[in-house]
Amino acid sequence: MTDAQAVQLHSEIAACTICAEHLPLGPRPVVQFSPNSRILIIGQAPGTKVHASGTPWDDDSGDRLRDWLGLDKAAFYNPDNVALMPMGFCYPGKAKGGDAPPRKECAPEWHQRVMDCLPKDRLTLLVGSYAQAHYLPENRKVSLTERVRNHREFAPIIPLPHPAWRVRMWMGKNPWFESELLPTLKTRVATQLSHQ
Repeated sequence: MTDAQAVQLHSEIAACTICAEHLPLGPRPVVQFSPNSRILIIGQAPGTKVHASGTPWDDDSGDRLRDWLGLDKAAFYNPDNVALMPMGFCYPGKAKGGDAPPRKECAPEWHQRVMDCLPKDRLTLLVGSYAQAHYLPENRKVSLTERVRNHREFAPIIPLPHPAWRVRMWMGKNPWFESELLPTLKTRVATQLSHQ
């Protein structure tokens, strides 16, 4: 896909209203990509802070994710480095215990079109259970912990927990994540970006 086609796709996504009636704050699709993106991060859905700013991962969980990847904001927000595509592009509203699940309309409408824009040899990170359920459906019955622990089985995909504040307790129970997986992840990310 050319740069012009990617700009056109961005414009189409920005104008999307397919689930507007279900969005308490209205549609504001949040996505980042270019035909050169070396890494694709598929997350969950924007929260209220990201909805307000229009910048993906513009919150504490984004800070934690960037730390995991070994990337500063400049590298992370360079679309030639990183494509950021949530399962639901807009803030879905509240549910009991936190934000509602991502809207189901986005992935079938937009994901393949965005992925067709990206390099074939990209590294894909599935952040959280929603992305993993969608893209690793044969492993739906496996716990998130087991998917993350067995990440090598899914190459060139790496499943990760969601980096929300709750992950600190999970990391405390799974010290291998910080000692074993994160160094591997940082190396993979650095290697991927060195191939530009």
